[in-house]
Amino acid sequence: MTDGDSEHRAATSGAGRLFVVSAPSGAGKTTLCSAVRRHFGDLAYSVSYTTRTPRPGEQHGKDYFFITRQAFEAGIAQNRWAEWARVHGNLYGTSAQWIDETLATGKDILLDIDVQGARQMLARFPHAITIFICPPSMAALEARLAGRGTDDAATRALRLANAKEEMAQQDLYRHVVVNDDLERATRELIDLLTHYRAMPGTGRPRISP
Repeated sequence: MTDGDSEHRAATSGAGRLFVVSAPSGAGKTTLCSAVRRHFGDLAYSVSYTTRTPRPGEQHGKDYFFITRQAFEAGIAQNRWAEWARVHGNLYGTSAQWIDETLATGKDILLDIDVQGARQMLARFPHAITIFICPPSMAALEARLAGRGTDDAATRALRLANAKEEMAQQDLYRHVVVNDDLERATRELIDLLTHYRAMPGTGRPRISP
C-alpha cells in the first residue's frame, strides 16, 4: 500500500480516526491516555514493536511485540513502520499495516508516541488528530520528575532538556492540553475525543449550518 493509498483511505467516509498524543516525560501522558482508554472501551490502542529485551512481567503482543533487530531493520527497508525511532540503542516502531487495516474497519485509534514519531505519523497520515500534553511549567515538571524517585540527577537533567525541545515543537499539534490538574485535563482530553468522534469522516471540523 502506498502513502497515497493511506491518505485516500483516511479521507474515505466512515474510516476511523487516528488520535496522536505526545508529551514530555513526566507530563502525565500515560495516566491521561489510560483514562481515555477506560472511558472509550472501543478505542483501538497500538502496541509497538521493539528490539529490546522484555522486562519482567511484560507480555509479547500485549505490552510490545518483541522482535529481532534483523526483522526490525527489514521492516525499515520495506517501509513497514508508520513511525520508528532508536531509543537507548533499541529500535521502536508502529506498524503502518495495522493502522491502515484498523482505520479501514472504522475503528478509531489512540497512539501514545513522542514528538519525533508524531512528525513521521503526520507525513504518512496527514489527517491525524494531534494532541500535545503540556505541564503547567518547567518548574512543575522538574518537581514531578524529582517526586518519582526513579531517576538520578543526571537522568532528570536529560529528561528536562528533552522536555524543553519537545515543548518548543507543540505548534506541530492541533490541540494542547495543559495538565495542571489531572481531573480537569482528563475531562478536556475526553471531551476532545468525544467531539471528533461525533463527526462524520476523518474528524475534520465542519461548519454548522
